Amino acid sequence: MGLSSLNHLYREVVLDHSQHPRHHGALPAATDHLELRNPTCGDVIDVQAQIKDGVITDLAFDGSGCTISQASASMMTTVLIGQPVDHARELILNFSNLITGKEIDAKMEDELEDAAVIGSVAEFPTRIKCAALAWHALDELLDKKGAAAKDD
Repeated sequence: MGLSSLNHLYREVVLDHSQHPRHHGALPAATDHLELRNPTCGDVIDVQAQIKDGVITDLAFDGSGCTISQASASMMTTVLIGQPVDHARELILNFSNLITGKEIDAKMEDELEDAAVIGSVAEFPTRIKCAALAWHALDELLDKKGAAAKDD
């Protein structure tokens, strides 16, 4: 695929997720939530998750921010709903690697679906935090959830 076509696809996918975010708003049955802020550009994301028997059964986000942060959060929800927590954490790590310019396995890139397209933010270091915000929030939430489960 040519660079021009790839840029067009990127804009199309990011704008679609930003203008029509999936799983945006409150998740009434959330078992956990975590809010993070990006002080650099003012993005605020509250990630809400419903986790049952080690599986992310539902996921939503609320908040406000730039096009990239909102689109990335939307993409995250579509990729991670229904995933076992361990695999979700693996996908989060691979997304992080992708947006920081590291190579990832082709299978993981396929599993990231639309979120793989946003990997080109690696070329724009100031936008990496925007793309990573929701994913980082969910990773922290899962960290805390794991620690809480071990305390029980």
